[in-house]
Amino acid sequence: MKIAIIGTGNVGGALATQWAKAGHQIFLGTREITKFADNHLLNNPNTSLHTLAESAEKAEVVLIAAVPQATKDIAEQIKYAAKGKIVIDAMNSIRTFPEGFGNSFDALKKYLPESEIVKCFNSTGFENMANPVYNNEGIDMFVAGSAIKGKALAQQLALDAGFSTCWDFGGDDKAQLLEHFALSWINLAIMQGHGRNMAFKVIKR
Repeated sequence: MKIAIIGTGNVGGALATQWAKAGHQIFLGTREITKFADNHLLNNPNTSLHTLAESAEKAEVVLIAAVPQATKDIAEQIKYAAKGKIVIDAMNSIRTFPEGFGNSFDALKKYLPESEIVKCFNSTGFENMANPVYNNEGIDMFVAGSAIKGKALAQQLALDAGFSTCWDFGGDDKAQLLEHFALSWINLAIMQGHGRNMAFKVIKR
Protein backbone atom coordinates (compact mmCIF):
# COMPACT_ATOMS: atom_id res chain seq x y z
CA MET A 1 0.00 0.00 0.00
CA LYS A 2 1.12 3.57 -0.64
CA ILE A 3 1.05 5.54 2.61
CA ALA A 4 1.77 9.24 3.18
CA ILE A 5 2.93 10.15 6.68
CA ILE A 6 2.74 13.79 7.69
CA GLY A 7 4.44 14.40 11.00
CA THR A 8 7.56 12.27 11.31
CA GLY A 9 8.21 12.63 15.04
CA ASN A 10 7.88 9.79 17.52
CA VAL A 11 4.53 8.37 16.41
CA GLY A 12 4.84 9.01 12.69
CA GLY A 13 8.41 7.77 12.65
CA ALA A 14 7.57 4.56 14.49
CA LEU A 15 4.67 3.78 12.15
CA ALA A 16 6.74 4.64 9.09
CA THR A 17 9.32 2.09 10.19
CA GLN A 18 6.78 -0.62 11.02
CA TRP A 19 4.89 -0.21 7.76
CA ALA A 20 8.05 -0.06 5.67
CA LYS A 21 9.13 -3.35 7.26
CA ALA A 22 5.74 -4.79 6.34
CA GLY A 23 6.38 -3.95 2.69
CA HIS A 24 4.33 -0.79 2.26
CA GLN A 25 5.59 2.17 0.25
CA ILE A 26 6.06 5.20 2.51
CA PHE A 27 5.97 8.85 1.39
CA LEU A 28 7.14 11.14 4.17
CA GLY A 29 5.60 14.60 3.90
CA THR A 30 7.39 17.72 5.10
CA ARG A 31 6.92 21.46 4.69
CA GLU A 32 10.55 22.12 3.75
CA ILE A 33 12.58 19.25 2.35
CA THR A 34 15.90 21.02 2.95
CA LYS A 35 15.11 21.33 6.67
CA PHE A 36 13.95 17.73 7.17
CA ALA A 37 15.52 16.48 10.41
CA ASP A 38 14.44 12.82 10.54
CA ASN A 39 16.76 11.51 7.84
CA HIS A 40 17.20 8.20 9.66
CA LEU A 41 13.70 7.27 8.47
CA LEU A 42 14.95 7.33 4.90
CA ASN A 43 17.01 4.25 5.75
CA ASN A 44 13.72 2.33 5.90
CA PRO A 45 12.94 0.28 2.79
CA ASN A 46 10.58 1.81 0.22
CA THR A 47 10.65 5.22 1.95
CA SER A 48 11.05 8.61 0.24
CA LEU A 49 10.75 12.30 1.14
CA HIS A 50 8.32 14.77 -0.46
CA THR A 51 6.42 17.98 0.13
CA LEU A 52 3.11 17.65 1.95
CA ALA A 53 1.06 17.89 -1.24
CA GLU A 54 3.32 15.51 -3.16
CA SER A 55 3.19 12.87 -0.43
CA ALA A 56 -0.62 12.98 -0.36
CA GLU A 57 -0.81 12.92 -4.15
CA LYS A 58 1.31 9.77 -4.40
CA ALA A 59 -0.44 7.93 -1.57
CA GLU A 60 -3.63 5.90 -1.22
CA VAL A 61 -3.98 6.81 2.46
CA VAL A 62 -2.64 9.74 4.51
CA LEU A 63 -1.68 9.52 8.19
CA ILE A 64 -1.36 12.83 10.05
CA ALA A 65 0.67 12.68 13.26
CA ALA A 66 1.57 16.35 13.58
CA VAL A 67 0.79 18.87 16.33
CA PRO A 68 -2.94 19.76 16.45
CA GLN A 69 -2.38 23.47 15.90
CA ALA A 70 -0.91 22.66 12.46
CA THR A 71 -4.11 20.93 11.32
CA LYS A 72 -5.49 23.78 9.22
CA ASP A 73 -2.19 24.49 7.48
CA ILE A 74 -1.66 20.82 6.65
CA ALA A 75 -5.22 20.42 5.42
CA GLU A 76 -4.90 23.43 3.14
CA GLN A 77 -1.76 21.99 1.56
CA ILE A 78 -3.15 18.49 0.95
CA LYS A 79 -6.82 19.35 0.30
CA TYR A 80 -6.83 18.60 -3.41
CA ALA A 81 -4.33 15.73 -3.27
CA ALA A 82 -6.32 14.00 -0.49
CA LYS A 83 -9.69 14.36 -2.23
CA GLY A 84 -11.54 11.06 -2.09
CA LYS A 85 -8.78 9.44 -0.03
CA ILE A 86 -8.65 8.08 3.51
CA VAL A 87 -7.02 10.35 6.07
CA ILE A 88 -6.07 8.89 9.46
CA ASP A 89 -5.95 11.36 12.35
CA ALA A 90 -3.31 10.20 14.84
CA MET A 91 -3.20 13.46 16.81
CA ASN A 92 -4.33 14.26 20.35
CA SER A 93 -5.47 17.69 21.51
CA ILE A 94 -4.13 17.79 25.05
CA ARG A 95 -2.26 21.04 25.58
CA THR A 96 -2.80 22.54 22.13
CA PHE A 97 -5.82 22.60 19.82
CA PRO A 98 -6.68 23.51 16.25
CA GLU A 99 -7.95 27.08 16.34
CA GLY A 100 -11.71 27.07 16.76
CA PHE A 101 -12.00 23.32 17.42
CA GLY A 102 -11.84 21.06 20.45
CA ASN A 103 -9.89 18.37 18.60
CA SER A 104 -8.09 17.66 15.35
CA PHE A 105 -10.70 15.16 14.10
CA ASP A 106 -13.46 17.78 13.97
CA ALA A 107 -11.06 20.20 12.30
CA LEU A 108 -10.10 17.68 9.62
CA LYS A 109 -13.77 16.90 8.97
CA LYS A 110 -14.30 20.62 8.33
CA TYR A 111 -11.17 21.29 6.30
CA LEU A 112 -11.14 18.07 4.26
CA PRO A 113 -14.84 17.50 3.50
CA GLU A 114 -14.12 15.31 0.47
CA SER A 115 -11.79 12.93 2.33
CA GLU A 116 -12.72 9.95 4.52
CA ILE A 117 -11.50 10.81 8.04
CA VAL A 118 -10.91 8.24 10.78
CA LYS A 119 -9.20 8.42 14.17
CA CYS A 120 -6.55 5.81 14.92
CA PHE A 121 -2.99 5.32 16.23
CA ASN A 122 -3.47 7.96 18.94
CA SER A 123 -4.32 5.89 22.01
CA THR A 124 -0.90 4.72 23.22
CA GLY A 125 2.71 5.85 23.41
CA PHE A 126 5.11 5.75 20.50
CA GLU A 127 7.11 3.00 22.18
CA ASN A 128 4.10 0.76 21.66
CA MET A 129 3.94 1.78 18.01
CA ALA A 130 7.57 0.80 17.56
CA ASN A 131 7.12 -2.49 19.40
CA PRO A 132 3.49 -3.53 20.01
CA VAL A 133 4.36 -7.01 21.31
CA TYR A 134 4.22 -7.92 25.02
CA ASN A 135 5.09 -11.44 26.13
CA ASN A 136 4.85 -12.72 22.55
CA GLU A 137 1.38 -11.23 22.03
CA GLY A 138 0.37 -8.10 20.18
CA ILE A 139 -1.40 -5.35 22.11
CA ASP A 140 -4.64 -3.71 20.91
CA MET A 141 -5.29 -0.59 18.84
CA PHE A 142 -8.56 1.34 18.48
CA VAL A 143 -10.25 3.24 15.64
CA ALA A 144 -13.24 5.59 15.41
CA GLY A 145 -15.09 7.27 12.57
CA SER A 146 -18.11 6.91 10.31
CA ALA A 147 -16.05 6.13 7.20
CA ILE A 148 -16.49 2.36 6.92
CA LYS A 149 -13.82 1.89 4.27
CA GLY A 150 -11.45 4.10 6.22
CA LYS A 151 -11.89 2.12 9.41
CA ALA A 152 -11.34 -1.18 7.65
CA LEU A 153 -8.10 0.11 6.13
CA ALA A 154 -6.87 1.51 9.47
CA GLN A 155 -7.61 -1.82 11.11
CA GLN A 156 -5.54 -3.64 8.50
CA LEU A 157 -2.67 -1.19 8.92
CA ALA A 158 -2.79 -1.78 12.68
CA LEU A 159 -2.32 -5.49 12.09
CA ASP A 160 0.49 -4.75 9.63
CA ALA A 161 2.21 -2.69 12.33
CA GLY A 162 2.12 -5.65 14.70
CA PHE A 163 -0.99 -4.97 16.79
CA SER A 164 -3.13 -7.98 17.63
CA THR A 165 -6.55 -6.40 17.14
CA CYS A 166 -7.92 -2.97 16.22
CA TRP A 167 -11.24 -2.44 17.98
CA ASP A 168 -13.98 -0.32 16.41
CA PHE A 169 -14.88 2.43 18.90
CA GLY A 170 -17.83 3.67 16.82
CA GLY A 171 -18.62 6.55 14.48
CA ASP A 172 -17.53 10.18 14.24
CA ASP A 173 -19.14 10.92 17.61
CA LYS A 174 -16.66 8.56 19.30
CA ALA A 175 -13.49 10.26 18.01
CA GLN A 176 -13.41 12.55 21.06
CA LEU A 177 -13.89 9.53 23.30
CA LEU A 178 -10.84 7.94 21.70
CA GLU A 179 -8.83 11.04 22.66
CA HIS A 180 -10.05 10.63 26.23
CA PHE A 181 -8.93 7.02 26.05
CA ALA A 182 -5.48 8.27 25.06
CA LEU A 183 -5.51 10.51 28.10
CA SER A 184 -6.23 7.45 30.23
CA TRP A 185 -3.03 5.85 28.97
CA ILE A 186 -1.11 9.07 29.60
CA ASN A 187 -2.54 9.26 33.11
CA LEU A 188 -1.49 5.72 34.02
CA ALA A 189 1.84 5.66 32.22
CA ILE A 190 3.12 9.13 33.03
CA MET A 191 1.07 10.94 35.64
CA GLN A 192 0.67 7.88 37.88
CA GLY A 193 4.24 6.82 37.21
CA HIS A 194 3.68 3.30 35.87
CA GLY A 195 6.04 3.92 32.95
CA ARG A 196 5.59 4.09 29.22
CA ASN A 197 6.06 0.35 28.69
CA MET A 198 2.42 -0.45 29.38
CA ALA A 199 -0.51 -0.99 27.05
CA PHE A 200 -4.20 -1.83 26.80
CA LYS A 201 -5.50 -5.27 25.88
CA VAL A 202 -9.20 -6.15 25.66
CA ILE A 203 -10.02 -9.53 27.20
CA LYS A 204 -13.37 -11.25 26.67
CA ARG A 205 -14.79 -14.17 28.62
